[in-house]
Amino acid sequence: MKIAKLVLCLVFLSPSWLMAQQAKVTEIMSKDLSTIPGKEGLMITVVYPPGASDPVHRHNAYGFIYVLEGSIVMQVRGGKEVTLTPGQSFYEGPDDVHVVGRNASKTMPAKFVVFLVKDKGAPVLIPVK
Repeated sequence: MKIAKLVLCLVFLSPSWLMAQQAKVTEIMSKDLSTIPGKEGLMITVVYPPGASDPVHRHNAYGFIYVLEGSIVMQVRGGKEVTLTPGQSFYEGPDDVHVVGRNASKTMPAKFVVFLVKDKGAPVLIPVK
């Protein structure tokens, strides 16, 4: 009984202990696209820790994903869920809603690069309810 109480106390005092880790996003570069007024190119890397996943979202951008390490699962609304491994790619259009984005592994991280063509200054990710 004492162990159960200790576990409950730890859960309430440290809720992040039970939550999956979030993706780490790092900007590689951003560049105004002078021949496409109001648009910019943005390159980022994303590292999904083991078991990490994204909330349902959209980018309002043309998104090109290329897997560097590990394995990821991606799906846009109306499309098929796909599992990608190093060297494979995925595309999201500006009207797509990203319904699945997660690390396929519960034990190994996954890393991928994303190239976005988006409105200058617009947020990279927009949550969808």
